[in-house]
Amino acid sequence: MLMMFGDAADMMQERSTEWVRDMIAFMGEFNADLEKAGEFVDAQGLDFPSTAKTVSLVDGQVVVSDGPFAEAKEALAGYWIFDVKDEARAVELAGKIVVWAQRVELRKIGEAPEV
Repeated sequence: MLMMFGDAADMMQERSTEWVRDMIAFMGEFNADLEKAGEFVDAQGLDFPSTAKTVSLVDGQVVVSDGPFAEAKEALAGYWIFDVKDEARAVELAGKIVVWAQRVELRKIGEAPEV
């Protein structure tokens, strides 16, 4: 899984309309290339962090609060799930996205432990 971090509201204020259009076009091409290679599983952009709700268990009660859990300026902005042959290919793909996002995280999707 490739996770992209950032804040879309900040991006819209800091970047030009042309840059945003180019980034969206790149993402479409990136997804099409993954599909053509048979590596695409899923990809989604997430809504603004201000629309998030954090649900916690506090003293046995479910508590809902506004905003993302992390107390950070950047939040998870979107993700890709792809099925690639090895870690080197995943890093190669991440290198294409980091040009637009400045920071991404790769993480293998784990399997449930046998019990």
